[in-house]
Amino acid sequence: MTTQKTPNRGRAGWAQRLSSLPARLRILLALPAAAAVAAAALVAYGGSPGAAAAGATPDGPAQASLVHQLDTCLPDRQARPTVVLVHGAWADASSWSGEVATLQAAGYDVRAIANPLQDLTTDSQYVADYLKTIHGPVVLAGHSYGGAVITNAAAGLANVKALVYVDASAPAPGETNGQLSGATSILTKDTPAQLFFTTTYPGAPAGASELYLNETIFLRNFASDLPSAEAERLWASQRGASTTAFTTPSKFAAWKTIPSWYFISTGDQIITPASELAMAHRAHSHITLFHGGSHLTLISHPNAVTAVIASAICSLR
Repeated sequence: MTTQKTPNRGRAGWAQRLSSLPARLRILLALPAAAAVAAAALVAYGGSPGAAAAGATPDGPAQASLVHQLDTCLPDRQARPTVVLVHGAWADASSWSGEVATLQAAGYDVRAIANPLQDLTTDSQYVADYLKTIHGPVVLAGHSYGGAVITNAAAGLANVKALVYVDASAPAPGETNGQLSGATSILTKDTPAQLFFTTTYPGAPAGASELYLNETIFLRNFASDLPSAEAERLWASQRGASTTAFTTPSKFAAWKTIPSWYFISTGDQIITPASELAMAHRAHSHITLFHGGSHLTLISHPNAVTAVIASAICSLR
């Protein structure tokens, strides 16, 4: 894993790609023009994929070191932040179990909360309302679509002191989550029929449906570095996400005013590393490139993800 500590600036401009969806909806899948530069930078980091962890529970010296860092990096009299974790599409709050275990072992108040996965505006308001119930500073992390949610939910909330993006999207106002997967993402390359099976749900907007990843896509592209038995279990228990979650334009960009950290897995096939790196540059984030992993590195390598959350926490001293 290589860490780039100095935030960088991306270039403006976006190229559009279109992919049709069932029920007459479209998901826009685009890659920033800056991704050409970002991809070149990504190659320069080099490195080889790491082996997958066989399970989500962190242990051993790496976890002990993280617990010590988290326990000692803030002054004794300084209020510790509450850490709030927001999951992404086709997952649930349990995807953060490894990170929760380490943060709790270090004595932090940590909340892995439910993300409705219905509509970016309403999902973000749900999370914002939750954040308003917390007294004191907050470090807010989002995985995948959860990154778009925290980008909007944290806007205007003075108690949110740091944002952490984990293999996530960080849209600008007017962009949709679906635009940010990247030109080489499996979500861009395959057809909706290859990617998803769909259902309807009560109260859905006209023409909207709920998307579930097909088994092959989940195992080979979504959870590609997890043991097959664990990936199968996660596929069977995935939560569906409404098509409107991917097509609702973002209203805010909290990363413009709140310091951010960006964890990028080079093995991510859902949101491409090049697209994530371009968004991280645009947000002037502190960037960590993890060589290997998948879209679910937060499950396969929780210590690596927790280390980035720890960096955000310790920056508050």
